[in-house]
Parts: sequence; structure tokens; C-alpha cells
Amino acid sequence: MADARVQGGDAIRTFPFPADLSVLGVGMQVGQMGTGRTWHAADAPLERVHRIDFHVVMLFGEGPVHHMIDFAEYEANAGDLLWIRPGQVHRFSGTGDYRGTVLTMQPGFLPRATVEATGLYRYDLPPLLHPDEAQLTGLRSALAQLQREYEDTTTLPLSLHTAVLRHSLTAFLLRLAHLAASSAQAARGQGDTTFTLFRDAVEKGFATNHSVSAYADQLGYSRRTLVRAVRAATGETPKGFIDKRVVLEAKRLLAHTDMPIGRVGVAVGFPDAANFSKFFHQHTDVTPAAFRAELR
Repeated sequence: MADARVQGGDAIRTFPFPADLSVLGVGMQVGQMGTGRTWHAADAPLERVHRIDFHVVMLFGEGPVHHMIDFAEYEANAGDLLWIRPGQVHRFSGTGDYRGTVLTMQPGFLPRATVEATGLYRYDLPPLLHPDEAQLTGLRSALAQLQREYEDTTTLPLSLHTAVLRHSLTAFLLRLAHLAASSAQAARGQGDTTFTLFRDAVEKGFATNHSVSAYADQLGYSRRTLVRAVRAATGETPKGFIDKRVVLEAKRLLAHTDMPIGRVGVAVGFPDAANFSKFFHQHTDVTPAAFRAELR
């Protein structure tokens, strides 16, 4: 993973999928967490915030473990799962003992239909999942089967081995997706087409468009319809949803790059540095400079 993608000081340090660590070079890994962390390249700054471009699912056998994902702290206990998606920034706890099973997966390893069915890029879903006893039994069984197939490199030729892995991985991810969608908030968000379209539009346009009315016009909805849909799915206003996404990106850039604060503001839609600082302070209670200083 020495080829971490960095462009001067203006790009977030992003670590690609460590294909050299996977068995036979397939686009996934599954194995045990613990001493050595051979599933994660040695040069990755585990205890500092960094971004990855692949999926990580950790099923914990012990706890508690504290893990930061997109600047929110999560406490995982035995039987919990953490699902980190491509592009999210995260940080391992320096004091936690990571024990359990970890799955990593390269984007593009699964076909598009499976990606859609499993909600691989549903960034609105919570990363921390708490399965009940029956769900946990099913997840552990599916993950154990996937690990057996992953480690069996002699029974089948590589093409068939990879195909079996894709099927086994799909079975596990479908269980995981059902768990993620079973919470009331997640179910409401997934079932509301209006909110889904709004969420996707914000993800594409938040860096230049902060206007609720502009998104409503773009999607062909009245402002009132958009407000109802977003409130039902998230409990917040469309403006609050947009601002939250802008703040997250600003935090990522402040934490991961050496971009001047004024340029960070421009990157998230604030040409005027003073307006950006005011906006950031309003939503975080700290200035951009203070936030950056806390992480360095």
C-alpha cells in the first residue's frame, strides 16, 4: 500500500485496496484481526485519520473498541459490526484490542446488480450495527463459509474460485444489508424515493449547490414535498442535511490536506473565506484553524 494516492498537499491521503495481501490476488480478503493486522498494509497510519477506497467490515469478537469514522466515535462490543465504505475517513483506536473477523473488498469485485441489492454505497446508513442473536448466528455462519472458500486455493481453478467467492460474499452482504436496513431510520430512508433522489443529488452537487429550492427544482418536486420526505427519512430539514454534508467534506479536507483554509472553503462552495469560517464555526463550535490544529 505504499502507493497511497496523494497529490501534493491538496489531496486527501487515500489508501487503495491491498491486493498484494489477498490470496491469489483476488479482490477481497477475509481473516482474523489481531496482532500484526496482516489484512491491512504495514505502512497505513492506522492510528491517524486516513481514507480508504475499499470496503471494510469488522465483526468483533471482543470489546469495547472505539473507532472513528467520518469524525464520529463509535463503540463496538462483542457481536457488533462496523461497516466502513470507500471514501470514508477513519482511525483505529490506539488503546483498543481489535479481535474478531475482518472482511475487505475492492470496488468492482461484485457485479452491479449485487452492489445495488446490498446497498454497498448507502452512506446514509449507520456504520455500527448491532445484530440480535439470530442475525449474528447467520452472519457468523456466512462469514465463516466465505473464509473457508477464500482459504481453499487448491480445489478449483482461479476463475471458478473467484466465482465461488463472489457468490459467498454476496450471501454474507445480503444478510448484512438486511441488518442495516432493519432499523426504523434506515428503512424509512430506503423506502422513500424522493429522499433517495435528493440524497444522491446532494452527494453530486454539495460542493457548489447549497440551495434547497435549487435541488427541489432540479428533481421536479415542490419545496414542501422535499421537506416532508427528508424529515421522514432523517428527522432533519433538507438544509440541515446539505449543511451536514458540507461540514463533513470540510472536515475531511482540513484533516487530510495542507490546503489553505480559504481553498478548503472554495472546495465546499464558499468563495469568501470569512463566510466559510463563520459557517464552519456555526456548525462545529470551533474555527477551521482550531479543528485542524486539534488533529495535528
